Amino acid sequence: MNYQKLKGTADLLPNETVKWQHIEEKALNLLKKYRFEEIRTPLFEQLELFARGVGETSDIVTKEMYDFFDKGNRHIALRPEGTAGVVRSFVENKLYGPEFQKPTKLFYIGPMFRYERPQSGRQRQFHQLGVEVFGSKNPSTDVETMLLAMDLFRQYGIDDLTLVINSLGSSSSRQDYRTALIDYLEPYFDQLSQDSKERLYKNPLRVLDSKDRKDKEIVKDAPSILDYLDDESQKHFEMVKNMLEDLSIPYVIDTNMVRGLDYYNDTIFEIITTNPKFGANATICAGGRYDGLVEEVGGPETSAFGFGFGLERLILLLDHMNYSFPDTNPLDAYIVTIGEKANSEANKLAFHLRQQGQSVEREFMNRKPAKQFKTADKMKAAYVFILGDNEIEQGIVQVKNLQSGVQSEVALSDVYSEFERTINKLESDLKREEE
Repeated sequence: MNYQKLKGTADLLPNETVKWQHIEEKALNLLKKYRFEEIRTPLFEQLELFARGVGETSDIVTKEMYDFFDKGNRHIALRPEGTAGVVRSFVENKLYGPEFQKPTKLFYIGPMFRYERPQSGRQRQFHQLGVEVFGSKNPSTDVETMLLAMDLFRQYGIDDLTLVINSLGSSSSRQDYRTALIDYLEPYFDQLSQDSKERLYKNPLRVLDSKDRKDKEIVKDAPSILDYLDDESQKHFEMVKNMLEDLSIPYVIDTNMVRGLDYYNDTIFEIITTNPKFGANATICAGGRYDGLVEEVGGPETSAFGFGFGLERLILLLDHMNYSFPDTNPLDAYIVTIGEKANSEANKLAFHLRQQGQSVEREFMNRKPAKQFKTADKMKAAYVFILGDNEIEQGIVQVKNLQSGVQSEVALSDVYSEFERTINKLESDLKREEE
């Protein structure tokens, strides 16, 4: 039987994983500068956690969840997003305690699972990077976290970005808006898509987020949620806008943006790219404030703000941009072997070079020297160490700098004791040759 990967999954081969490693390394360095610490949560949780956290009426729960009953008859779900699991861990491990720094700033990187139609940059098993900030109601937290999201993309040379913001207000002001929105949409009920008909009385704000063309036409004149904000939410949103303006950060307000998860309140945002090769106005990052979720899953009242983005979509965007991914595993030395005696000595040489911190590959296939040199060139080795029967008998090794072409004879004992001395001798020979 020939086994194949399941639909909506992907094998990340070495020529792809070097891209992931580069992206993750740059992201980790920036997250450290913003003082975020990593958290790793399980790939599966109780289904109820996601239903309560994400929202029972969300597409994730109603259509996309990978759920099953385990051998203990527990209803389990593979995580469809990262926030609910991080919140559960925050509560269970009492990270809100006095011994922990406030605000608590966490990030995660890992696979998520949603059953949806696979397409370019969107798989059923996909990967997200996300951040969560717990314990701060300060609008500065909203602004700084949005700036972090922008910085994450800009460090890869992505400049065609638009920051889109909105406010969903408090739960009470949203309830008033919910009533007004239903009143507006009811006369159009027969014209709405089937999904929007089902959402109208369960979660009418989700109708604003519909991708159906007719739905979009209907909601374009819907009342604005910003007209229903209470005084506190209005003040919060004004402060967010003022801070962005003080930093000369351009933004666009989209009053129809609601996000697909039910736990958001007050500030929400999306980062959109206008890169023509990636599609006009494509959302590549999204998040916002969710001050009630910690309490919803059993913790104390705790303000929170976060975002997430898909790594597959980021890599797709960078590929469209012809982004130059560096070699994340440069090769210091390639050992060419000629003859049987060299096979054993090559093991010893590779061992000592690696002990001295060098990245080393050696010949295993007993090929002719020309093919070995070709491999060393292809792997972009800095040096080639040549071992043959004559070298073994004399206790030496030929060392060649592939860039300059200079080759020098060095005692194996010197290489074993100190690699730097070997290289210094080689460079001295190069200088003498130039003189």
